Amino acid sequence: MQIGFIGLGAMGAAIAMNLVEDGHKVHVFNRSLARTEPLRKAGATVAESPAQAAYLADVVFTMVADDAALTSVTFGEMGILAGLKPGALHISLSTIGVATAQDFTVLHREAGLGFVSAPVFGRPDAAAARKLFIMAAGTDEHLSVAVPLLQQMGQSVGIVGADPSQANLVKLIGNFMLSVIIETLGEACAVAAKAGIDPMGFVELLTSSNFNAPPYKIYGPMIASQRFQPAGFALPLGQKDNRLMLAAAEALGVPLPLASLVHDRFLAVRSQGIGAEHDWSAFALCALTEAGLRKQV
Repeated sequence: MQIGFIGLGAMGAAIAMNLVEDGHKVHVFNRSLARTEPLRKAGATVAESPAQAAYLADVVFTMVADDAALTSVTFGEMGILAGLKPGALHISLSTIGVATAQDFTVLHREAGLGFVSAPVFGRPDAAAARKLFIMAAGTDEHLSVAVPLLQQMGQSVGIVGADPSQANLVKLIGNFMLSVIIETLGEACAVAAKAGIDPMGFVELLTSSNFNAPPYKIYGPMIASQRFQPAGFALPLGQKDNRLMLAAAEALGVPLPLASLVHDRFLAVRSQGIGAEHDWSAFALCALTEAGLRKQV
């Protein structure tokens, strides 16, 4: 299949490489040309614009940082919609806002193109190992094309509904739930450490009992050791998802007091110089700082 792939950050590069290895004819675009070189060497074609990457494609994937980046690569004379042939499909793997996904659905339909939202749960190592959990939504017609490709990328594909924005909402809810786990781990490690219990040993005890689940096993040791580099998921991206969750909840008239707390945690930790080079779980430093347990990060 002819596939376009836009956005070659850590996640996108790993997914695109798997598509190349599966034998697809992949046309890639990234704003930073250096990120395309490993894929070029693997057999992908490097495009000069999103439109060029989309020109021959039956399906175009996008994996970009935020709503603004997705809008930038999709619209305009050099955007995806300018290159895609009628009836082709755009699959957005990005975590974007519900309102943006709704707008994209309408604009693609008006252009005679398909649109599927398929945001993913998992870090770059999971993407490379095809272990992502993928939430997909779109019409049956478009999902019939998208799902077989998505199944090559991850260990499961969950179908959320016919409205693409529903998949984005589920992803935002999932990230909200993960953020609450991070906050509770920060508070729990603070209590344990103040009582003289080694935080790493405390986390090991918990993750060998009822808390033997990936979020606790991934974030627990990072928080206990206060080591947040390298970033598996950069802190500003987590902060962006928190804002999008709050916006979606407000539009639905649903109060989210825990998300509001996490919002303030992000603001506080950013004011302390913690940023893109740190994992998003670094906002747990707020609880540790308040307990007088902050190390230099």
